[in-house]
Amino acid sequence: MSSDSSPQLWTAFRGWWHEQVHAKGRLAATSLLLHELWEFARDSTAERRQQRYGDMDYDWEQRVNTTAGTVGWRTRLLGVFHSPYQPTEPALFHEMMAALPIHFPEFTFIDIGSGKGRTLLMASEYPFKKIVGIELFSELDQAARKNILGYKSPTQQCATIEAVCADARQFDLPDEPLVLYLFNPLPEAALHEFIARLDKSLAKSPRALWIVYHNPLLEPAFASSPLLMRAGATPQYALYRTVETVAGL
Repeated sequence: MSSDSSPQLWTAFRGWWHEQVHAKGRLAATSLLLHELWEFARDSTAERRQQRYGDMDYDWEQRVNTTAGTVGWRTRLLGVFHSPYQPTEPALFHEMMAALPIHFPEFTFIDIGSGKGRTLLMASEYPFKKIVGIELFSELDQAARKNILGYKSPTQQCATIEAVCADARQFDLPDEPLVLYLFNPLPEAALHEFIARLDKSLAKSPRALWIVYHNPLLEPAFASSPLLMRAGATPQYALYRTVETVAGL
């Protein structure tokens, strides 16, 4: 999809405001907005920007640009009303992949909220059938495409990598076995929409599906799905899979 799918600031703010007022009331929503804007202003100072470069080790090793330190102010502000960009730490990612009891070549890996594509590159070290990143913000999607084109690693086992600029709530998941990766990419209302759409996809085309939910702040949202079951968890991530009758296992 084109970068036109990237949200406008006013639209993003209106959606966020409506959700917060509905959940917390106008006074609490106003207080939260002021807090978030204050934190955004603090995060824009030279000192805090330097701190955002603390995730550079992977970039230096792989000669890519996946750091949060170079994200523009507009995309960072949009992140206030959606989800702020933060790349996954490599050691933890490999721990999460090791927790999956699957035969990788049978599965397509999809990162929901793929940012600059670091997770896509790390996933390519496993023999997935295909790797897809879904990213809402065009600035991050464009960076991911450049990283994919320039990435070269002797440990790479999957070269079929695709970046898509799209809203995950509207993306049609492929009818094949999937591993979905989520680094807390959606606010609560959007996550419920995504899970509802996922349930429809599974009901229409039953198949094996695993979810790796990193930083599972909104994990209770998955309880709404009758087609997913919790398969394991640590303080840093939770694993979900399709129930046996749906997965056909």
